Amino acid sequence: MFDFLAYPMANIILLLYNLLGHSTIAAITALTIIINLLILPLNLSQQKSVQKMQALQPELQKLQKKYAKDKEKLAQEQMRLYREAGINPMGGCLPLLIQMPIWFGLIGAISYCIPSTPVAVFQFSQHIYKWLPGVVGLVPLQSTFLGMDLGQPPNPAQWWSYSLPILVLVTTWLQQKLLTPPTTSDEQSQAAIMNRQMQIMMPLMFMFFTLQYSTGLSIYFIISSLIRIAQYYLIPASRGSS
Repeated sequence: MFDFLAYPMANIILLLYNLLGHSTIAAITALTIIINLLILPLNLSQQKSVQKMQALQPELQKLQKKYAKDKEKLAQEQMRLYREAGINPMGGCLPLLIQMPIWFGLIGAISYCIPSTPVAVFQFSQHIYKWLPGVVGLVPLQSTFLGMDLGQPPNPAQWWSYSLPILVLVTTWLQQKLLTPPTTSDEQSQAAIMNRQMQIMMPLMFMFFTLQYSTGLSIYFIISSLIRIAQYYLIPASRGSS
């Protein structure tokens, strides 16, 4: 279903693998950086929206006190405030929806570059971009990293293979903590409830993904979260200060 993304991404991995000393980790890391550069405008827009939400908290608290007994009126006034500030309270879901096809495309790309059967090798051989320099004859890529197989899910016989999914959980939680607008304890709007749920559910969902699919996917999630965290602190625009 996602081969329209998996085949190009697999070919990019092959090219990067050839350019970066035949290192699968380096190739996946470089692809992750490229993808994050492509979606940087979307991520910056999301983070600016988060900053605006943070700035609105005093006004939201005033509305909560004023309309404490009228939840319908409170919701209407909150939405009015969001509109005036140019904020879509549900906008934080957009980057997630856009990236989901990328995740499944990457899962397919890794399986094509590190195939588990000769049939998979043959299937992908028909879709290798032979005009790219040095990509022919590379499959299967070197798949071992610290004793772990990047093309397979974590192995119960190797307890340390679960360290990457745990790092996915930790880095995603830190990212979500930074990017989720703070809410007051009595705020019960739909947006506030969803934000709190996403701060918990997204790290768990990402970890679940990496437990079910190839270990190489963990590298993508970890590097992406670290990029988002660094972006928050290093790019003033991402904090809405420019």
